[in-house]
Amino acid sequence: MSKTQTVPDIQREPNVAGGGKSPRPPLGVSGLSLLAILISLFSLIPLGYVIYMTATTEWSTVVELVIRPRVGELLLNTIMLVVVTVPLCLVLGVGGAWLVERTNLRGYRWWALALAAPLAIPAFVNSYAWASTIPSLAGLGAGVLIATLSYFPLVYIPVAATLGRLDPAIEQSAASLGLGPWAVFFRVVLPQLRIAMAGGSLLVALHLLSEYGAFAMIRFDTFTTAIMVQFQSTFNGAAGNMLASVLVLLCMLLLLGEAKVRGNARYARVGFGAQGLAIRFKLGRYELPAQLALLALFVLSVGVPLYSVVRWLVAGGAGVWEPERLLPALAQTMGYGLAGALLTCVVAFPMAFLAVRHPSWFSKLLELSNYVTSSMPGIVVGLAFVTVSIRLVPGIYQSAYVLLAAYVLLFLPRALVNLRSGLAQAPRELEEAARSLGRSPSVAFFRVTLRLTAPAAAGGAALVFLAIVNELTATLLLAPNGTRTLATAFWAKSSEIDYSGAAPYALLMILISAPMTYLLFQQSKKAAGQ
Repeated sequence: MSKTQTVPDIQREPNVAGGGKSPRPPLGVSGLSLLAILISLFSLIPLGYVIYMTATTEWSTVVELVIRPRVGELLLNTIMLVVVTVPLCLVLGVGGAWLVERTNLRGYRWWALALAAPLAIPAFVNSYAWASTIPSLAGLGAGVLIATLSYFPLVYIPVAATLGRLDPAIEQSAASLGLGPWAVFFRVVLPQLRIAMAGGSLLVALHLLSEYGAFAMIRFDTFTTAIMVQFQSTFNGAAGNMLASVLVLLCMLLLLGEAKVRGNARYARVGFGAQGLAIRFKLGRYELPAQLALLALFVLSVGVPLYSVVRWLVAGGAGVWEPERLLPALAQTMGYGLAGALLTCVVAFPMAFLAVRHPSWFSKLLELSNYVTSSMPGIVVGLAFVTVSIRLVPGIYQSAYVLLAAYVLLFLPRALVNLRSGLAQAPRELEEAARSLGRSPSVAFFRVTLRLTAPAAAGGAALVFLAIVNELTATLLLAPNGTRTLATAFWAKSSEIDYSGAAPYALLMILISAPMTYLLFQQSKKAAGQ
């Protein structure tokens, strides 16, 4: 007779034996806390720059720049963009993840990668493709369309990763108690996706606040586009920083909302036996509508940009391929992308570990500081680093170190959200069991916790790599002399109205991003023993 499988535990923190006060954190945790504090202080450099610029501005000037109809218009545009786009990304991301992970959808392995593919296409390339296909595209509707098609994978990827690791025992127990498939999904599965959904939604919202190129091409004004116009046209630091301060306030509201939704819930399985495989829901007559819906989403998010790029390549002919320019740009993009992804994951781990294993107001404050910085436009972060490096450490001005530091601060939440989700699903009891069997704390940590977190870390690294490949404004400001990435080369050609010349750089950005995403997913599965 087989042993009865226990129902996985869903606990809420804190759950300390003996009740009352939490035990004193071990020395390693104190070291991580110190490291997280140093990282958070470093990440506050751009925010300190904005505060300093604001503080040195006269109050009458602040009132004049902030309280005016133009700021109200930008505020309405930005809020409407977030309010409409984030729910759409949630529907597409969760729906797509459920179809590929929990149904018998034909070709679900191919769809699993296809739904992540839009991340390989920069939002400004996507915007350019749609604007060149439909020249009248403009305004809020166009912004929502392009932002949704560009950013819904930010919800899909963490939700799919979480769905793949959910223990089906709870769902089977709910079904045995008489709940139907939809009731099981909404009452059992969806609550366990809360962390991934909240994190993904936050990433989408932060991107909406900081995106410039995509909305500038369709003439849709947000706070970020207004800041860029201020700096590019008149280099009006006071006006730009006043707008940036309002943007930071919006970001803080989003962070508080995400922390409220996420709560302190911990989802980890503890019990006898190995985790079972999830039973895939039979679509039956819904198979065709599901396939058509996914096909339409893929065509709109990937097909249209690829068609536009190929069209300009054909129009330009063989003359647009310049190996002496393309190959150096490709090499520099790959180098910065890989180095930045690895460095960002290493930097994000202490804060993710504290947030999951030792949640408190202190750990949330550390997270908050990083999210605020990453929500700031790339041009503000770039100008902050330019100012600080020139005044304090002129020797590193326009060096690769400064550029990599800016990448880390800008894209830290991408790694942090994924690491936090992965650590939340790595039960600490397994690590303690390994230590009770004679493993040292470090060996138990590396062989149990770190291994279980590896898929989430790989997903975070993939997201950071893709972001660096597609990053534009901070690279333009901070890159060492002679640096020419694919994104900056594409933007330079586009600015010269040389759309055919820009097409090879856009195609290379897409081609190197898609295989890297595939390789990182494969490595994450191997690390998890799947």
